[in-house]
Amino acid sequence: MNQETFDLAGLAPKNDGVLSVTQLNAYVKSLLEGDDVLSSVSVRGEISNLAQPRSGHLYFSLKDGEGLIRCVMFRSRAQTVSFPLSDGLSVVARGSVTLYPKDGAYQLYVSSLSRDGVGSLWLAFEKLRAKLEAEGLFDPERKKPLPLYPKKIGIVTSPTGAAIRDMLRILGRRFPPAEALIVPAAVQGASAPAELAAGIERLNRRDDIDLIIVGRGGGSFEDLFCFNDENLARTIAASRIPVISAVGHETDFTIADFVSDLRAATPSAAAELAVPDKSELLAALSALPARLARTLSREIEARRGRLSALTDRPVFTRPESLLRDRMQEVASATDRAVAAVQAAAGKRREAFAALAATLTALNPLATLSRGYAVAQNADGKTVVSVHDAAVGDRIGIVLSDGTLSTVVDNVQEIRK
Repeated sequence: MNQETFDLAGLAPKNDGVLSVTQLNAYVKSLLEGDDVLSSVSVRGEISNLAQPRSGHLYFSLKDGEGLIRCVMFRSRAQTVSFPLSDGLSVVARGSVTLYPKDGAYQLYVSSLSRDGVGSLWLAFEKLRAKLEAEGLFDPERKKPLPLYPKKIGIVTSPTGAAIRDMLRILGRRFPPAEALIVPAAVQGASAPAELAAGIERLNRRDDIDLIIVGRGGGSFEDLFCFNDENLARTIAASRIPVISAVGHETDFTIADFVSDLRAATPSAAAELAVPDKSELLAALSALPARLARTLSREIEARRGRLSALTDRPVFTRPESLLRDRMQEVASATDRAVAAVQAAAGKRREAFAALAATLTALNPLATLSRGYAVAQNADGKTVVSVHDAAVGDRIGIVLSDGTLSTVVDNVQEIRK
């Protein structure tokens, strides 16, 4: 190429033959777009750093073991994708390679996506998730409630990242009485799962920790993969202290999120969920006297209404009328009782007279008064037969008004 004669898109080099950045990017862009291979190319790779903003466009990277390329898929094309996208998913992307002049980075403009199997990390993630879910480690019933007003919060994360600074700032602003104890741990790499689990276990050995936050800021699926470790997941599930998982961004999900007692979309969101807002508490306290006054006022009005209803009753407004009514009822009841007693007494008198007449009729003295007598021997036994006495026996004759004494001088038996 002869720089002195180079002219692209109406932009010629300066007289000294030096290109501007814009000219260079435009030239490289034209080379990429004019290449027959790059104008329609299929690329196999694993999705990473997937972003799906509200615009509907897709932004992600395709990577393999040694390389990475940025990709863009506009909404009209993204709507044709028939399967869910996620970090770790292996796909074949078809499109054209070009350069984005504003940042000088070349990227793949994707026109279509198709599955090419699932990456090894994603397979491991799905396998562990299915295993732990089958064991019940994700069940809502085993989730522990968070304390309303935690006094001390243990945070297991990197002590130098932006995530810890955000969390400390939010905790201090929202609820100053809460203390934060930072347990340093790697949040990326091979040693991270063991360090994170050790930090959680360390906090569980203390008696002054009310809540644990474990997590880190955003990153690729690979960067966050340490939070998909089985031992870490079981440590979180076994924690006697409630655990908030705060890993990555809102669209990122890890095994730690599923086993924790609460998943926060971001570390900042975890800090907001961990403590109440002091301004809201102060506002509630400020409003408390007015609320109490309103409650007391309503209670007083209710009691006043009940008292008014009671005092409006006849027993208070016309007590003498009620008294007269009760006196009349008592008098009527008394009359009925007297009549009942008199009737019962009359029946008793009639029965007594009948009984007395019967007794009188059966009285032996009544028989004696009619001229009959009763003979008794010396022992006082009644003589009813001639065989009950002999000649010479002394016999007493009982009359209606006294007794006669005689001696038997003759015994005659009547022959039947």
